[in-house]
Amino acid sequence: MSNYGIIQRIVDRHGGDRSRLVDIIRDIQSAESCVSPESVRRVADLMGLPTVEVEGVATFYHFFTPTPAGRYAVYLNDNIVSAFKGRATVAEAFEKAAGCAFGKTTPDGLIGLHSTSCIGMNDQEPAAIINGVVFPKLTPARARALVGEMKAGRSVAGLVKKFRPAVRNNIRRKGPVIFAPHAPGRALRKAVEKTPEGVISEVKRANLLGRGGAGFPTGLKWEFCRREKNPPHYLVANADEGEPGTFKDRVILTERPKLLFEGMTIAGYAIGAAEGLLYLRSEYAYLLPRLEKALADLRAARLLGKRIAGRKDFDFEITVKLGAGAYVCGEESALLESAEGKRGEPRDRPPFPVQVGYLGRPTSVNNVETLCAAARILDKGAEWFKGMGTPRSAGTKALSVSGDCRLPGVYEIEFGTTVWQVLKMAGGTEAQAVQVGGPSGTCISRGQFNRTISFEDLATGGSVIVIGPQRDLFEVVHNFMDFFIEESCGWCVPCRAGNAILKRKLEKVTSGKGTPQDLSDLESWGKIIKAASRCGLGQTSPNPILTTLQNFREHYDMRLRQGADFVSEFDLAAAVRPAAGLTGRVLIVSEEGGHE
Repeated sequence: MSNYGIIQRIVDRHGGDRSRLVDIIRDIQSAESCVSPESVRRVADLMGLPTVEVEGVATFYHFFTPTPAGRYAVYLNDNIVSAFKGRATVAEAFEKAAGCAFGKTTPDGLIGLHSTSCIGMNDQEPAAIINGVVFPKLTPARARALVGEMKAGRSVAGLVKKFRPAVRNNIRRKGPVIFAPHAPGRALRKAVEKTPEGVISEVKRANLLGRGGAGFPTGLKWEFCRREKNPPHYLVANADEGEPGTFKDRVILTERPKLLFEGMTIAGYAIGAAEGLLYLRSEYAYLLPRLEKALADLRAARLLGKRIAGRKDFDFEITVKLGAGAYVCGEESALLESAEGKRGEPRDRPPFPVQVGYLGRPTSVNNVETLCAAARILDKGAEWFKGMGTPRSAGTKALSVSGDCRLPGVYEIEFGTTVWQVLKMAGGTEAQAVQVGGPSGTCISRGQFNRTISFEDLATGGSVIVIGPQRDLFEVVHNFMDFFIEESCGWCVPCRAGNAILKRKLEKVTSGKGTPQDLSDLESWGKIIKAASRCGLGQTSPNPILTTLQNFREHYDMRLRQGADFVSEFDLAAAVRPAAGLTGRVLIVSEEGGHE
């Protein structure tokens, strides 16, 4: 049974605020190792909410569980790079040592083993989060040792002390925009010497496009937001980089948090906001103390809070909002729903967030890297920024490079750099393929490695996964489709049902039972899902199949069953075999495929 006293104190601590429902449920999960139906009903009673509303939030997010997750909750990354680096053997070691399978908790409730999608550690796989602490570069021996210490009752702090799980930033190439030395306050002081319109004009002249992957002009977004007449306005930084293979924001948040917060403050000044939110994915909760320390330093330096940088008419404050595990919350409207304490389901548009955003007010949602670049532009000037990159894609791009390469890590490169140049930097020139932009992006072949990282060619939020010649490309595609099926919010049929249908058709082909018509179906159905889905997740989820069909057609053709126009997905022999065994009948399969 739930401890009602604990729940009462948690709700009171958050002031019974509906917009903090996700925070309330997170605290209950932490206190009780689960969010039970009893806890849901108690929260609903205390907050005067329908039970189904609380239940909807509690069941939406990955890190909320209705049954105990375990005193030690082990979340092992299951994305494709983790698979490349030996996840299967690490998972097996955890299971044998703990005495339970993944998806289960030991009978005594001590250890829970859970699979999770990308935790932003692709440069240090296999990796797991154990009670909020990241343990990178796991081996079977290390997994067994961790379980042994858990069984001995060692605290998580004790595990950290014993195993020293060091998360490395692995910055392989520093550029002049994101990872250059930063003097806090210099860009902000230059910004507030201008009018807000002047700041927006400078960002527009620099041609700063959103670094999240979509590439919408940042200055234009700020201008739209500022023009809205429904105050207060809000600025939101999107630090929910859930795209598998992306971890550059993790490094920026660690290395340059004050640059990000300066960019947020400049954006707040430009759009007329007094409050900014940093939406931080739950997997990065361990960074929270570092971020809060940076915010405190900025307040002490009069670079945040009241009368910023000596301007009596400019107040701006920043708070951090934690997610709870949902890839779809990287989409800006789903992020806003989550920040308001709701299920992270995308909104219908229009209206757009710049019109009706956080708490129904005009809101500019910008990527972490975008805001850092904006701060540099106000410091160095638009012309300096446009001197890098290409005419359409100005500046630099931080890439998260992982997979089958010698030097995985973060590379800040100028737009216009070719994929081949990136591979040479990272030591991945033997690749058979490169996935640019994560699962939602494009898989390219060796003949396309001269293509460029740019908005006019290969746009990316930052993920570059190197796929070596020894890999089965279909294993990669299958992993990506599993990811999209798991992460779909389920709101619209094309995404919810369509991706599962695509996966089954893919499995038919890869098992050797496919025909040319099946490939045509994959292509046509994929296009329908992209066109009919409600948000960006469904609009890009067929890409793993569609881009490999386009660029690696020979791989599919080699798996087709020759000389057949139709092959049933239903295996009659397999279906009746159990019944034949129970009744003692002999199953005979003829050469023509018949059964007796």
